[in-house]
Amino acid sequence: MSPAKRRALAIWATAVGVYLLAVFHRTTLGVAGLEAADRFDIGAAALGGFTVLQIGVYAAMQIPTGLLVDRFGPRVTLSCAALFMGSGQLLFAVAESYPPALLARGVLGVGDALAFVSVLRLIAAHYSPRRYPTLTAATAALGSVGNLAATVPLTLLLVHAGWTATFAVVGLATAAYAAVVAWRVRDVPDGEEPQRSDAVGLRQTADQVRQTWRVPGTRLGFWVHMVTCFAPNVLGLLWGLPYLVQVQGLTAPQAGAVLSLMVVVSTVAGPVIGETIGRRPHWRMPIVLAYVVTAIAIWTTIVGFSGSLPTPLTVTAMVVLAVGGPLSGTAFALVRDYNPLRRVGTASGIANVGGFGATTVAVLAVGLLIGGDTAAATAPDFRLAFTAVLAMLLAGAWRTVVWYRRARAAVLARLEAGETVPVQIRRRAWDIARAA
Repeated sequence: MSPAKRRALAIWATAVGVYLLAVFHRTTLGVAGLEAADRFDIGAAALGGFTVLQIGVYAAMQIPTGLLVDRFGPRVTLSCAALFMGSGQLLFAVAESYPPALLARGVLGVGDALAFVSVLRLIAAHYSPRRYPTLTAATAALGSVGNLAATVPLTLLLVHAGWTATFAVVGLATAAYAAVVAWRVRDVPDGEEPQRSDAVGLRQTADQVRQTWRVPGTRLGFWVHMVTCFAPNVLGLLWGLPYLVQVQGLTAPQAGAVLSLMVVVSTVAGPVIGETIGRRPHWRMPIVLAYVVTAIAIWTTIVGFSGSLPTPLTVTAMVVLAVGGPLSGTAFALVRDYNPLRRVGTASGIANVGGFGATTVAVLAVGLLIGGDTAAATAPDFRLAFTAVLAMLLAGAWRTVVWYRRARAAVLARLEAGETVPVQIRRRAWDIARAA
């Protein structure tokens, strides 16, 4: 390996450390939920407010994050991400009532939101489009290590060190990592000038977002991210365990094992999908569309089947849906191909809003449709509530097909004009005549 490649790898590994910490902090309440309920004297609804707030902040911050990383570079934004997450956990460590604890999770959500898009911008600057999907998928897969670190190690630390010491230690360690990022990370390879956005002020910033949104590949990335990842998120973040226990009749340990299997499948599938679409970019959308059709069939069965499904079928359905998480990385490969480097951060942020904005809406919609006490919800309650997921999936599939055709039309128009395009395609009978 050449010195330049080793340097790029070291920079990427340092940046991935921030994303790993982000996933770790994002999932800490999955382990410390009962302790939080006791410490802050809150019920299930208030406890769920922590998750909804953090997802909402994450989704709302994606476009601002993209603008910031395009303007100031990923080194600055990743350092800020570590500082925000560390500060949030320190505040969470000393909070003794619900309002400051909620504020702490909001601060943590801001830091979390800054991480992933910044890493994507860094990969785009240091690696070729051919390697971009593989490194993006590897980043997401390594983030799962943060999920695992938030289970057994954090549980043991909580038992032996207590609430304040545990969250103070992880907060200080995260804030200190900002110095490592500032020392090791470089925005571009040696000898190259950073390609930064020159948007300053509200009008120029809004114009940059509009320009990026007008690109058909950006719109396609938004909808691809939405239809692939929001439904698995709904299950993994909140509603999967209650559904598996109260509707499918699994025990709590069995349901937990199924959700853990989903994490494992997502982690393993990520690099495989990334390498596949990196080598054969023309396979990207056929794979996405095949997954979406399968997901619609699964959710239709979940909503329409009156009794509990056979356990093997339930596990298979959950495993297949889990593939949507790593497949959502296709969205970032799309926006990377169809936007100039100086706008890749903004485009990635827009795409990321698709999945996590839909996740926030779907989690809230399912909760509202179930209504009352979740522990007392029956199979008909869940079937009604999950119609919201199915409806959003169908709407997202429709818009994905619309913008797939428009993106193809734009590429075909450039081909006919003799311009260079990121992916070579051939006109089909179903292609529209020109780009909208």
